Amino acid sequence: MAIYSKNQLTIGDQARGSIKKKNTVLDNILKHRALYFMALPGLLWYLIFKYLPMMGSIIAFQDYNLFKGFSGSPFVGLKHFKFFMQYPEFFRILRNTLVIGLYDIIFSFPAPIILALLLNEITKNSFKRTIQTLVYIPHFLSWVVIGGIFMNTILSPDAGIINYFLKILGFDPIFFMSKPSYIRSILITSGIWKDIGYGTIVYLAAIAGINPNLYEASSVDGASRLRQVFVITIPSIMSVVVVMLLLRIGHFMDFGFERVYVFLSGINQDAAEIFDTYIYRVGLQGSQFSYSTAVGLFKSVVGLVLLLVSNFLSKKLADKSLF
Repeated sequence: MAIYSKNQLTIGDQARGSIKKKNTVLDNILKHRALYFMALPGLLWYLIFKYLPMMGSIIAFQDYNLFKGFSGSPFVGLKHFKFFMQYPEFFRILRNTLVIGLYDIIFSFPAPIILALLLNEITKNSFKRTIQTLVYIPHFLSWVVIGGIFMNTILSPDAGIINYFLKILGFDPIFFMSKPSYIRSILITSGIWKDIGYGTIVYLAAIAGINPNLYEASSVDGASRLRQVFVITIPSIMSVVVVMLLLRIGHFMDFGFERVYVFLSGINQDAAEIFDTYIYRVGLQGSQFSYSTAVGLFKSVVGLVLLLVSNFLSKKLADKSLF
């Protein structure tokens, strides 16, 4: 009769457990192969368009030559990062990106939450659906169209709606697009108008999932509609709000190229140029591929750090986080 030591039994058990685990994963994939097959296009899309292009970040550390490729271009280390940090306009671009991103969080992020709370209070469904349709439509317009509407219909010194009322009140027309002091407000306002309706979808779905018994119990206790919003609705959707806020902070440096570019001009460039427009101007128009990749990589790293820090603070202070 064979006698096995404790260690031999342990190793044998671990090996059998590993095989069993592999079989379980394989069995699970085979069992739900239809679901995995349906998820395959999405996974391939992320792999091809999100992860594989990250390999191109290596050119930030090279003097990339379009004809020599990755393997033939010389490695230069942090040369482009150092040059960018010493660039005279670096702090101006960094300041613009941070300030506009901060304004976007302060003013744009709460807007769909407030609109969702207001829409939730509308009891007449036909009127509610009409309002939702009207506020959703701008999201499906391109930024070129949005820019044309703002510059030619709303802010134009001759035919703009705002200047029309200013003339009625006896004031001189304002040339909004020629004054750098207005450009940041224009960027934030246009973004709110475009995305506020579409942004309410998540919050309306979260509000719909609240137990109606909570509202009935609070009504019995004499709570008003406004009181119910603050003690039931907002606390119930707070986890969703935190997750959406963390996702927004993760894109803090990624304000959007099109959103700025359609309003950008030589007059307001000092107050409006951000990393995305600078990368386009230098990288694509100036063909400085390695340098612009280094700038983009710097922007991405800053955004990642902001996301990790905000997620850590949210987990510690509010016990809610993305991961």
